Amino acid sequence: MMSVGLRSLFRREVLRYVRRPKNTFMPPAITNVLYFAVFGVILGGRIREPVEGIGYIEFILPGLIVLGAISNAFENASFSIFHGRWNEYIHETLTSPMSYAEMVAAYVGASAVRGLIVGAIIAAIGRLFVPISLEHAGFLLAVMVTISVLFAGLGIIGGLVARDFDDLTVMNQFILRPLVFFGAIFYSLEMLEPVWQYVSLLNPMVYMVDSVRFGFIGYTDLATIAPPGYGEFAPLAALGVLATLTALVLAVDVYLFKIGYGLTD
Repeated sequence: MMSVGLRSLFRREVLRYVRRPKNTFMPPAITNVLYFAVFGVILGGRIREPVEGIGYIEFILPGLIVLGAISNAFENASFSIFHGRWNEYIHETLTSPMSYAEMVAAYVGASAVRGLIVGAIIAAIGRLFVPISLEHAGFLLAVMVTISVLFAGLGIIGGLVARDFDDLTVMNQFILRPLVFFGAIFYSLEMLEPVWQYVSLLNPMVYMVDSVRFGFIGYTDLATIAPPGYGEFAPLAALGVLATLTALVLAVDVYLFKIGYGLTD
């Protein structure tokens, strides 16, 4: 059962972005309307199917959902922590009777919720352009929750490390987004030469995009390039790796709060 402090901090963080939908929900909605209009309506019919039997817009939709979810989860957590440090009101949280784990849970939980809401908005917009199937709904939900929590946790680290607002912009725009765009959103790994397929496997975003795509349409690039006999286990293996990484990041968050890294400067 959640403590009063955890519920209060979680509620405050959720209300902070829910009360400003023009700044939090409208930008990703408008951006993805443009994506779907260009790739789905204007170019969709002229771009060959990346995978036989799967239309281009249907193929890129899961990747755009991942991009929106993790970007917003990361941005919300990093901004909330940094803004609290900058204006020194985070000290009120640090002196509360909450445990460090509860503080992290509140910030991460609220940021992950924002990421999931944005992901749902993008899926709803995509539904206007292409029919959406849910081949593995339970798996999809597990992956979306995991990656949203993961990047909310990474956002806390970013908010503690950042020294000014420009650092937050650099992290999101010049590190996170390029990795996502090279995470096989707009192309299939099958379209690459074998050497670049294996280079792509070094990018963790590939596993996230591929897992969400598997949840939606039942297709996974990883199964096509995995050794014989391992393809059917690729989605579960990817989810296991992501869940382990998420647990490690959350443990780091709690440790950084405990030692006061970036909080007591």
